Amino acid sequence: MITVIIPALNEEHTIGNVVRLAKNSPNVTEVIVVDDKSMDNTIEEARKEGAIVITSTKLGKGSSMKDGVLYAGNPILVFLDADIITYPKNIVHLLTEPIISNKADFPKSCFSRQAGRVTELVAKPLLSILYSGFPSFWQPLSGMIAGKKNMFEKIQFEEGYGVDIGILIDMHQMGARIEEIGIGHIENKMQPLEQLGKMSREVAAVILKKSRHTDENNYETLEHIQLIREQMEFAIRESSKEIRKIAIFDMDNTLLRGSFIHAAAEKFNFKKAVTEIITTQPNPFIRTKQIARLLKGKSISEILKVAEGIGITDNTQKIIGLLKENGFIVGIISDSYDCITNHFKNRFLFDFSLANELEFSKSIATGEVKIPSFFLPHEGNICNHEYCKTHALSHICSSFNVPVSDTLAIGDGENDMCILKKSGIGVSFCSTSKSLDDIADFVIKEPDFNLLIPIIQ
Repeated sequence: MITVIIPALNEEHTIGNVVRLAKNSPNVTEVIVVDDKSMDNTIEEARKEGAIVITSTKLGKGSSMKDGVLYAGNPILVFLDADIITYPKNIVHLLTEPIISNKADFPKSCFSRQAGRVTELVAKPLLSILYSGFPSFWQPLSGMIAGKKNMFEKIQFEEGYGVDIGILIDMHQMGARIEEIGIGHIENKMQPLEQLGKMSREVAAVILKKSRHTDENNYETLEHIQLIREQMEFAIRESSKEIRKIAIFDMDNTLLRGSFIHAAAEKFNFKKAVTEIITTQPNPFIRTKQIARLLKGKSISEILKVAEGIGITDNTQKIIGLLKENGFIVGIISDSYDCITNHFKNRFLFDFSLANELEFSKSIATGEVKIPSFFLPHEGNICNHEYCKTHALSHICSSFNVPVSDTLAIGDGENDMCILKKSGIGVSFCSTSKSLDDIADFVIKEPDFNLLIPIIQ
């Protein structure tokens, strides 16, 4: 009779609890987890608890919700967020009872947690301006909802942060009976301040898009909307400056306009050997060790001169200064070598650098390399990879007492995929990887760090 749909992306620690709660709810005969191509054990944990798992046809919550609607086999649907562990046990009953008793078509949750800044400063003011008769809701952006499958099939699921407000507006315009249902107290992830600017823009864009044919949509209204957005973003910028944050740059093909090891291969004539290792050795530990052997006998001076011969991305010094002005601790995390990252750390006044430790004896590379423990799983790690920059991310966050949600990561390669996904904001910078572009919050294709300024501010 009832299908519960749970869009999920990298929620291995909470998805099992949510699926179990849904499965144990009366009248629920189907639980569907729509996986957004998670890189952790989300799928395994969901299946372990008996959920049907399908893979979203396109990255993004909106597409996942639409896929779930089309797959569902019951006439009543409930959407739950995958990252909440404080749902009341009767959450499904609370959301579906008004439908079953024919009191409402679209129950929408509200809860005791304080409404967010985007709700109060953007969504509510814009709804009042653009829809003079729009009902007043305490939490119009809440994503825990229920409704009839045949009505969900008729609406448009927006992408990004605007999906929930878009559903609410579509339901209202269809004439659905909407009821806000109190579900008690819940706790979920708070968005970092830097992400709120993007959230406010996307929510405002959906509200404006849905109101194109209303009488209130005119030039004067647009001026009010612009003023609201400017005030919201100003408040975010000012608040953000007071919060300690971390910005992390990859080195090869991000800070530098090339790869050190490929430049060294060209200089020292081991291109064929390094290509053979990269293309045939899947184990990151062995691969790192084998590549380091190719540098045996090279002096620190020779190695640094190769690195210095690689171009630097435009406006590097400027962006580091701007980041620091905005409250960021700025550093490098690279799977290259610390002798090089430390060289650029000192040159551009980064606050830290983390990389593999190339060993020297009397200033000559021995061909050995030490892989630091911060690249390996440790207490508090936030991914399951055996070797990963994300482990270094959690290490540096712990060292500076900064939550991972307040981090900005910039990288270009598939080895940056996990750190861009786990950081508060991930930027794909001049990448040739479509997969990296798909998971990043922002994509930059020109080699100029000036293009980071709108993201920072």
